[in-house]
Amino acid sequence: MSATVGSAGPTEPAEAARLEGELADRDAFRPGDRCPIARALGVVGTRSAMLIVREAFYGTTRFDDFAARVEITPAVAAARLKELTEAGILRREPYREPGQRTRHEYRLTPMGLDLAPVVLGLFEWGGRHLTSSGRPPLDLVHDECGAAVHAEVRCESGHPVPLAELRLRRAGSA
Repeated sequence: MSATVGSAGPTEPAEAARLEGELADRDAFRPGDRCPIARALGVVGTRSAMLIVREAFYGTTRFDDFAARVEITPAVAAARLKELTEAGILRREPYREPGQRTRHEYRLTPMGLDLAPVVLGLFEWGGRHLTSSGRPPLDLVHDECGAAVHAEVRCESGHPVPLAELRLRRAGSA
């Protein structure tokens, strides 16, 4: 038995994923704090946090550069960098310029690098839907071959998966 996410009746829109098993009873299933999306937004759900992650993907590593490039106050930059570091998305590495005190650079961890599809997906979505031209102001290009890069959903077998072909079921219930 399956139901469409957000379904209001027997006619299910083709643009929605399907819930299987006990998940199909929308009134009985409430993900609450177990929802990985809700948990992720608890870490990177602020504008400044996501833009700091964007800047880390662009190669920014230093505190003052994050604050300037994201256009946030030093206090907000300090708070977000601390949160992202404590969450395991960034790590601090000490550096010292001659005659200066020791400071820290911020670098993406493997957990932070796993956000690449999310950041690239937001980049594409924002460019497609929130710009007057209908396209991002920058092109994402594969360094090795020069082809355009796009964020997309694929199964482990390599097939593109439109939302209508996505099923949600309890983990381990295959």
